[in-house]
Amino acid sequence: QVQLVESGGGLVQPGGSLRLSCAASGNIFTIYSMAWYRQAPGKQREFVAGISSGGSTSYADSVKGRFTISRDSAKNTMYLQMNSLKPEDTAVYYCHARIKPVAVPANDYWGQGTQVTVSS
Repeated sequence: QVQLVESGGGLVQPGGSLRLSCAASGNIFTIYSMAWYRQAPGKQREFVAGISSGGSTSYADSVKGRFTISRDSAKNTMYLQMNSLKPEDTAVYYCHARIKPVAVPANDYWGQGTQVTVSS
């Protein structure tokens, strides 16, 4: 079945950069959209950035101009390039995808999350 696996998180100083990846695998028929969410301790999970199958992108106001979402359709992999990182970006980052597997209805899938810590 479908699985999302994230990588690329870590510890970085303010102003630094990280590149997150999320690879989808399994019995995939089509991926309609992919997105990144994040959740800081004591806070609700929030939308960060999303990309459609047609390449349209959207961003939370808090990350516009600093983060860039992209997708390599051939590899079923989504990326989040994070520049000019701030301490308030510290959170667990989760990848999400709306995927239709072969022979079953479309569903929402989540990765396990990867920790991003921005601290001096």
